[in-house]
Amino acid sequence: MDRIFAKPFVASLEGHVDAVECLARQPGTLSAVASGSWDGGLIVHDISTRERRLHVPQAHKGKVTGVCYAGEGRVLSCGVDKTVKLWDVGHGEEPVNVFPAKHAFNTIDHHRTDPVFATGSSLVQIWDETKSAPISNLTFPTSTETVTAVRFNLAESSVLASIGSDRTFTLYDIRTGKAERRVVMTMRNNSLAWSPTFPTSILLASEDHNLYTFDIRHLDTPTQIYKAHVAAVMSCDWAPTGLEFVSGGWDRTVRIWKEGRGHSPEVYHTKRMQRVSSTIFTGDARFVVSGSDDGNVRVWKAKASDKLGIITARERAAMEYRDSLKERWKNDKEVNKVIRTRHLPKPVYKAASLKRTMLEARRVKEERRRKHTRAGESKPKAERKKVVIQEQS
Repeated sequence: MDRIFAKPFVASLEGHVDAVECLARQPGTLSAVASGSWDGGLIVHDISTRERRLHVPQAHKGKVTGVCYAGEGRVLSCGVDKTVKLWDVGHGEEPVNVFPAKHAFNTIDHHRTDPVFATGSSLVQIWDETKSAPISNLTFPTSTETVTAVRFNLAESSVLASIGSDRTFTLYDIRTGKAERRVVMTMRNNSLAWSPTFPTSILLASEDHNLYTFDIRHLDTPTQIYKAHVAAVMSCDWAPTGLEFVSGGWDRTVRIWKEGRGHSPEVYHTKRMQRVSSTIFTGDARFVVSGSDDGNVRVWKAKASDKLGIITARERAAMEYRDSLKERWKNDKEVNKVIRTRHLPKPVYKAASLKRTMLEARRVKEERRRKHTRAGESKPKAERKKVVIQEQS
């Protein structure tokens, strides 16, 4: 019954005329979401009413590369025009403050409590809202990277994480102004997100079609690998509960994963949706918002068969009964097949089939190589050991 009534698509929030590059939700609210586009436009959406609270058609010259909230009703945006702009949702289309710089910005994130924010370009910079110049520059001694994403830790807010174009993942302490730890991975990462319930857990969306969770105390191997995408994963975001997360990829699909379960995620797609560049959960974890290259911001249900609106006590009892039946019979072959089956677009299905064949051939080759390697010689590494090439401190 759940599969029959699964209608995950809720609405499309229009307004952008080019690809949607970045999304951000307002902390402490359920409905406010800001989006930035390649056309330089900035829109603050109200998901509950599907209206625009703020629409700036030309917030930046060139594309908007990052957007985040700086408290209630205030939005920070950055772009390739080498400026960061502070906007007040209730005060029209003029920025409250402008922060100029020498480099084009790729990303931005605001401190959880202090009036401080971090930007990423050819280096990581820390800014104070009351000053026009950065208060500190954070670099790694041997770094030649372009920083593509920065995020403050949600619990220990002096800890900052960044990913770069040279396949690195770096941890900084803004109190000392230094990079504490750094790892070089086999492929570059496109997005990162801190877990809201486990402060030491971080999620990385990689170019190698996988997502990885790391415990920052042990960066030599990932704690979990999540496999299902058939192209580069461009974005990821945790649900506020910390029990699931969403990812969007170059394969034009949005996928919702259970934490700790590295396969069989929920898959959303439409015929018109192009490559997904940004995804976030709403504050109540009931909806997922995605931005794609076709210029639309789409709203999806986090659980595809959820009913929107008032649910009576009788309906809730029936839903709980169905859930208990599924749990009881989940090991039955036919029931499990219904639960797992998802209809995919033909190109994605064909790509997934080809990828499975390639991975199986690689696994057989590695197994034979391991089996016939002489004692004393270096044997092939296990898959988790291959993810991180080098750790630096």
